[in-house]
Amino acid sequence: MTTPPAFLTVRELADLLRVKERKVYQLAADGAVPCRRVTGKLLFPREEIEAWIAGDPSAGRDAGAPEQTTERPAIVAGSHDPLLDWAIRESGAALPTLFDGSLDGLERFRNRQAAVAAIHIPKAAGALWNIGAVRALGPSRDAVLLSWAKRSRGLVVAAGNPLGISGIKDLAGKRLVARQESAGSQVLLRQLLEQASLAGDAVSWSAPPARTESELGEAVRAGRADAGLGLVSAAGQSGLAFLPLVEEEFDLLVSRKFYFEPPFQALLAFTRSALFRERAAELGGYDITELGRVRDNAP
Repeated sequence: MTTPPAFLTVRELADLLRVKERKVYQLAADGAVPCRRVTGKLLFPREEIEAWIAGDPSAGRDAGAPEQTTERPAIVAGSHDPLLDWAIRESGAALPTLFDGSLDGLERFRNRQAAVAAIHIPKAAGALWNIGAVRALGPSRDAVLLSWAKRSRGLVVAAGNPLGISGIKDLAGKRLVARQESAGSQVLLRQLLEQASLAGDAVSWSAPPARTESELGEAVRAGRADAGLGLVSAAGQSGLAFLPLVEEEFDLLVSRKFYFEPPFQALLAFTRSALFRERAAELGGYDITELGRVRDNAP
């Protein structure tokens, strides 16, 4: 008798639950299902999934969480943002970064492997960005969610838009820039494709995945893909065209203790400078009027 694999893939879990793959990605983004993120891919531990289906309350994300006495390293994890990446360097905050997607950042924050998680996690229409996923970490997260920027995200296409792409429906049969599965933009793109009835084999994906906005722009510029779901800066830096689709909330989930530490305070102080505002305008697509606003504050 063959031993079943210890981990399920997204498709295998979707088949087990009799739902679409998009629903599985959303469950993972919301922290509602036990999962692991390995090299940018989502895997689901079979035993925990079976317990979760059976209604075991200990099978959620908080199961096996590290003791709260563990000191968090001064690392900024999560999603790559060109403005944040630049500001960390220019501010002199001396903060190491580990950018591998919003879901990866949340996982590292939950496991106390990072003091800050940069995230942009979409929700269903009418819901708030990021809030549900953050609150799914539970009250023990001891963190504050701060607004960094509202960002314009859309389709990055070749200069002059020679394929005449005007929206998501025009992506049928096109080659798309893939992001790692832990990236908030990949979760969003799968949602948009699903809504346009373009899931499955209706599009093809580039390989390997682009792990930053600049890599996304380069993939389109080099002709390895026809389009990607990126930021204005991804298009501008590579001389590409940009078709806006959504305005997203990009936030920083910060440990309460680390919020008051000198490195993070140095970063916040720098965001109030004229140089920072000029850079945001230069990159384009950023609304930083609410930067620093508290969007969620764990008890």
